[in-house]
Amino acid sequence: MSSPSTTGIQLHTRRPVLDEAVELVSSMRFAISLLTLIAIASMIGTVMKQNEPMSNYVNQFGPFWFEVFNKLGLYAVYSAWWFLLIMAFLVASTSLCIIRNAPKMIKDMRSWRESVREQSLHNFHHKMQWQSALGRPALVKQTAERLSHAGYSVKLVEKDQATLIAAKRGAANKFGYIFAHSAIVIICIGGLLDSDMPIRFQEWFMGKTAFGGSGVIADIPAKHRLGLGNPTFRGNTLVPEGASSSTAIIPRAEGVLIQELPFTLQLKKFTIDFYSTGMPKLFASDVLVRDNVTGKIEAATIEVNKPLITHGVAIYQSSFEDGGSKLKLNAYPMAGTASAAAPLAGEVGASTPLNEAYTVEWTGFRPFNVENLAATQDARAVTKGQSLNDQFAVGLDKRLGSAARNANNKDLKNVGPSVQYKLRDKTGQAREFQNYMQPVTLDGASVFLAGVRSSPADPFSFLRIPADDEYSVRDWMRLRAALHDPALRGAAAASYAARAMPQASASDTVRAQLQESASRSLAIFAGNDKDGGFLAISHFLEKIPAAEQEKAANIFMKILNGSLWELWQQARKQAGMAPVAADEAHGRFLQLATNALSDSYFYGAPVYLQLDDFTEIKASVFQVTKSPGKSVVYLGCLFLVLGVFAMFYIRERRLWVWVKDHGEGGADAIMAMSTQRKTLDFEHEFTALKEKLPQAA
Repeated sequence: MSSPSTTGIQLHTRRPVLDEAVELVSSMRFAISLLTLIAIASMIGTVMKQNEPMSNYVNQFGPFWFEVFNKLGLYAVYSAWWFLLIMAFLVASTSLCIIRNAPKMIKDMRSWRESVREQSLHNFHHKMQWQSALGRPALVKQTAERLSHAGYSVKLVEKDQATLIAAKRGAANKFGYIFAHSAIVIICIGGLLDSDMPIRFQEWFMGKTAFGGSGVIADIPAKHRLGLGNPTFRGNTLVPEGASSSTAIIPRAEGVLIQELPFTLQLKKFTIDFYSTGMPKLFASDVLVRDNVTGKIEAATIEVNKPLITHGVAIYQSSFEDGGSKLKLNAYPMAGTASAAAPLAGEVGASTPLNEAYTVEWTGFRPFNVENLAATQDARAVTKGQSLNDQFAVGLDKRLGSAARNANNKDLKNVGPSVQYKLRDKTGQAREFQNYMQPVTLDGASVFLAGVRSSPADPFSFLRIPADDEYSVRDWMRLRAALHDPALRGAAAASYAARAMPQASASDTVRAQLQESASRSLAIFAGNDKDGGFLAISHFLEKIPAAEQEKAANIFMKILNGSLWELWQQARKQAGMAPVAADEAHGRFLQLATNALSDSYFYGAPVYLQLDDFTEIKASVFQVTKSPGKSVVYLGCLFLVLGVFAMFYIRERRLWVWVKDHGEGGADAIMAMSTQRKTLDFEHEFTALKEKLPQAA
């Protein structure tokens, strides 16, 4: 055992270290350093999306920086151990500051500082001396009354055959410091109460884990569920019209957690209004809330910024989505010699087998789309002023592109419903498509837009299928099918040669050569599954000497255009339809159809799905929150407002008047005044008090 003297030495050496630690933690510089770190962390948490799936961060930052940021906890800044440690130190620092200084401040507020002496009043900068014919009692009484009338609290102290009048005003100024520092502690505690620490506690000690798979919510195991006793959470729930939900989804970095709710939320009707630009203006949900214990049903309407608060849970209108709209489509083949459409049904959010090789995943439906249709891109196949190879290289980008690529467009029009889906093959690879139901007028022509992209990060490029006389895609589909039918190509070539060289003006040999050229042109343009259209023509022309390529290209395109016209007539004849008139409108159709035929080789889908009918089902996305710390934060904000108001708008003033007798019944007086902040208002107040106090009789 240590001797008493040794123990005393140890305590003597340890106490200064502890005092220094407390002094450091409760110091202003330490608190400011912590607030700076919190501000930096908050900026990181604002710039970087929090609690996203880890795959998103890998794609955004790459494997190396993903690991670095993951180790630093930047993907969940507000629940990172270092952020919580900073918050804990800030609470401790501010609390120690309050504990150390609040008693002194309260004692000082209650103090009258009556220990002041007459001589010390002469050392004040703001002072005044005078003699009065009034006796000391009368002068003291009048002075005290006038100070009270000016808003001062007054105390009279008798000392050394004199009377000291001690007055003070604005002593509550020091409450500002106490309230402001207390507000920091209260707000931090409220923030911690509303953080995901309770959820992390359940993950650390109660075996709760995030669910990363897919399936029906009711079948998810209990280890992925949070019970009704969870003190705080913030999740989302999607409810289609006519459906209900009693759970919320809480996103986590590794997946999701299922939060049980004490009620069942049913969506009766979802209402939405739009601006002329297509942006949502107002959306609201008419709901029924049924208590899961008592069965009591409550009807309510939830709007943006007008939440419903029930069972201690706030339900906010967050956004809206498709709730499983029923779709009816026509599937037109994009390969082979068939052109007839097959009916296909789908439901948004579900999938439909297309054939043995493909499955359609229905991802979205919009009943109307407001698009910018002014100043659209050139839809021609070959752009003037470029070399032949450059023309074919940029031709695809000229014809395929967003339906509203020009940012300066101001022609906003509703182009009708659209459907969005993914076509996934057996290997799991998928391309995404967006098709409009109605034709859109671009460059003075009616076309059907069929968008495609390989990655969600890419914009849609649009295949433009011209609308026929019946405002449908059937004529173009017949032409596409005829292009892949050798028999119809042969008949079209013969018809073209006969029309270009009548019997009386050309020999059979020349006509046969022209027919052969027309047939070969159609065959090259038809190409194969990987190479067709203008790209196949470009590859063919590359074999011709460079000096003759331009001339050969002009002849080739002239023959091709004439042959395609005849092929169109042959396709209509096969379908039992009359030939079309050779006018400007049909010539424009053929030009756009030729461009679309060439682009179709890049479409990358075995079918074109055209929306025929739909039954829209809306869904509302609600954010459900349980925030016990919200009231605590509100209280902290109230304290902060009171504290700031007290510090900046309440000025503490101290005033002393020393009154003593002065022969023949008169009295001598000296008045001194002080304040923490000497301002112009203080100077005015001091001048006013000098005039107000009783001086000479």
